Amino acid sequence: MNFLPDPSILLTYSLACVVLFITPGPDMSLFLAKTMAGGRKAGMASMLGAMAGCCVHTLLAALGLSALLAASVTAFTVLKVVGALYLLWLAFDAVRNGSALHVREERKGEVSFWKTFLVGVGINLTNPKVVLFFVTFLPQFVNAADPHAADKLVFLGLYFVALTAPMGAIMVLGADKVLALLRNHPRVMRGIDYSFAGLFSAFAVKILTTTR
Repeated sequence: MNFLPDPSILLTYSLACVVLFITPGPDMSLFLAKTMAGGRKAGMASMLGAMAGCCVHTLLAALGLSALLAASVTAFTVLKVVGALYLLWLAFDAVRNGSALHVREERKGEVSFWKTFLVGVGINLTNPKVVLFFVTFLPQFVNAADPHAADKLVFLGLYFVALTAPMGAIMVLGADKVLALLRNHPRVMRGIDYSFAGLFSAFAVKILTTTR
């Protein structure tokens, strides 16, 4: 079980995953739009498609980081610092611009499960921000000197999917209530933004102050 991070690290990572997931963005917009247009079946299809795409992204990112770590611990550490700076930028942007929830009105009607599933996969795979985020996010939870760092990177990438998929399903089941909450309570949106900014700023500061 050497691939398992320390309990404290896993707890922190879990909190980060939850905050990341509930911060409105393209995936949340897709789940809600498809649910409102085609019902819960369509919403679930798009959510599962996005999660499948996320599995591909996280595996590729984790394996790429593993290769980098095997080639050069110094290069991996530099990437962690660059990642910390990127997290600071994300935090600043969340406070400055706020979350992006764009649920477009779609024509209601019967939709193909697999067609909607593939739409979810396609949107996720063609989003470069997903790759960029995980390439800079995963290393923050791994010590470059850890001999099992590569295994932990793969675990963390798949753990994100396993943790957030049930939350995605709950969101689809309560899509109308989620939309009403986010649209009618702007303070909730800003609270999510500040939670995101605060947490990821803390990650960034920690790595910048401990890496030499």
